Amino acid sequence: MTIFSQELIWWIGMFEFPVMGGLFWLIWRTRTEGENALSHVQSLLEQRSTQLRDALSAFKLEVAKNYASHSDLRELEGRLTSHLLRIEAKLDTTALKAEAASAERVSKK
Repeated sequence: MTIFSQELIWWIGMFEFPVMGGLFWLIWRTRTEGENALSHVQSLLEQRSTQLRDALSAFKLEVAKNYASHSDLRELEGRLTSHLLRIEAKLDTTALKAEAASAERVSKK
């Protein structure tokens, strides 16, 4: 029985401890590499997010400089509406004149 226990102790001492140490080192290295990769991805995401925010701000500034404002659009809408109302009034006058002319022709017959 003592031989078996000495072989077992020898087996544990010679093989199991180094294998467990190797596994521990492998797990530690994998974890370190994962943390480094995660840190790299985080910094890359922050950089891209900053770039996108800057690009969006530049686009908003360009739109504010180059496109019409709400007051300009309201003024244009008012002008178009007044022109359309004048055209409608002219068409109404023309229609009344045409109706009067056709009624005059009918009465002459």
